[in-house]
Amino acid sequence: MAYPHGSQDPPDRSSSGPYRRRWMPEGLRPFARTARRMLHPGPRLRRYRPESRLVVDQHLVPRAAFPAIDFHTHLGRWLTRDGSWMAPDVSELLALMDACNVATAVNLDGRWGAELEANLDRYDRAHPGRFVTFCHVDWKALEEEQQPDVLVKDLERSAAAGARGVKVWKDLGLEIRVGGRLLIPDDPMIDPVWEAAGSLGLPVLIHVGDPLAFFLLADERNERLEYLLAHPGVGQSRHGPSHFTRLMEALEAVVARHPATTFVGAHVGGFPEDLGWIARLMARYPNFYIDISAQAAELGRQPRAAARLCRAHPDRVLFGTDAFPLRAEDYHLYFRLLETDDEQFPYSSEPVPPSGRWAISGLGLDREILDRIYLRNARIVLGDVEDVGEGAGATR
Repeated sequence: MAYPHGSQDPPDRSSSGPYRRRWMPEGLRPFARTARRMLHPGPRLRRYRPESRLVVDQHLVPRAAFPAIDFHTHLGRWLTRDGSWMAPDVSELLALMDACNVATAVNLDGRWGAELEANLDRYDRAHPGRFVTFCHVDWKALEEEQQPDVLVKDLERSAAAGARGVKVWKDLGLEIRVGGRLLIPDDPMIDPVWEAAGSLGLPVLIHVGDPLAFFLLADERNERLEYLLAHPGVGQSRHGPSHFTRLMEALEAVVARHPATTFVGAHVGGFPEDLGWIARLMARYPNFYIDISAQAAELGRQPRAAARLCRAHPDRVLFGTDAFPLRAEDYHLYFRLLETDDEQFPYSSEPVPPSGRWAISGLGLDREILDRIYLRNARIVLGDVEDVGEGAGATR
């Protein structure tokens, strides 16, 4: 017979060590838990907030070692709940940038049409050299036209208006459907868009997928379980890990098929969990760059591998934060990550860190590499325009 604990053998009740779990009828377990909490009212795991007792060096880095171009910021209106500007006071934003030695911010919220014009008026045209705005592509237009020509024409209009690049959000590959099928970045239908971006001199900053853990079941083995439980809507387990693999393959296919177009893989190419894979892409495709935005947690838990990647490809790593709204502490974290060899410091001030329960360590990059990551690489991607990276508060 099969016993309630799932074994073919009767439960062994002969010993009672400190970790012994005795079999109990299912209906009595809630009462047993209540009684245990009353008898032993100690802290519960769900309230666990450990404090490290390591004694380590700490270096606050309030200003970047070189004038920096933040290649991944959100300053527009499409990500705010009420449609207001992400940076309500531009003068305060500029003061923050000056204090942190951030010369230029790349605003990825340009969208298209009237919204692009509003962003250009508020930032680029009002403060030349301090802001660079990227446009978007309205993929949903394909649902009606099912021809890429409409997107190419929109891209041409955005470039003529003053957009300096294209931001591709993760909905391409996760949400956008054409004719009932999910549109993946390497779909031949949208090849003309990638070609047009290259012809127009617009770099493409592409966000593919989500963290790998989001595609896995939210079970006891998932390293982002606490975040997924707190924010169940972000999970992608309905797609499964095979779809994550498909998205990474699609990214490589797009980069390979369009060598005249510059692609910047947002968030360490979307796969910071495997820096070896990212390094292979960078070695194979000279038109592929990465930004480090929103990945302090991932890079800082593998600092030696992350530093090796930066040293192997110092000309194709871009500084970026993806922090919105921008705060001084976000900049300080990234400066410390890149410039110091501090060990075991927090990457978040939240009681439960959003990526996982770990601390990070600095990469300790040398000054030549820092100069490239902070400034020179971004200027090359943006066309080496002289006014970009020469902000009012920038100092070397």
